[in-house]
Amino acid sequence: QVQLVESGGGLVQAGGSLRLSCAASGITFSLNDMTWYRQAPGKQRELVAAITRGGSTNYADSVKGRFTISRDNAKNTVYLQMNSLKPEDTAVYFCNSRYYYTAREYWGQGTQVTVSS
Repeated sequence: QVQLVESGGGLVQAGGSLRLSCAASGITFSLNDMTWYRQAPGKQRELVAAITRGGSTNYADSVKGRFTISRDNAKNTVYLQMNSLKPEDTAVYFCNSRYYYTAREYWGQGTQVTVSS
C-alpha cells in the first residue's frame, strides 16, 4: 500500500519559516521524482518545487530564493524548507510522487500552511 504522509504545516507569521516533510512508503522512493504542490482556496493547484530522482530541482518563480526542496533517499522522505513566508503562501501543500519508468503518480493528503500578516 502506497502512502505519502505530509507533516510540518501550521500557522506562522509573515517572515517566518516552516519545514514540511513527506514520508513515503510502498514505493521505490529513489526511482521517483518528487514534487510539492499547493492549493489556495478558490485557486487551482500549482507546482511549488520539484526534485528529480537525480537531485535536480525546479521552483515556481514565486518561491525562488525562499523555498528549498531536498530529499533523503535513505529515509524515503522529501522536504520543503520555506523561509520568508508571505500571506500569499497560505495554502494546503501536497506531496506528489511520480515513478520515473511508468509515470505512475501518488498524492499525499495535504498539510495546511497558514501565514498571517
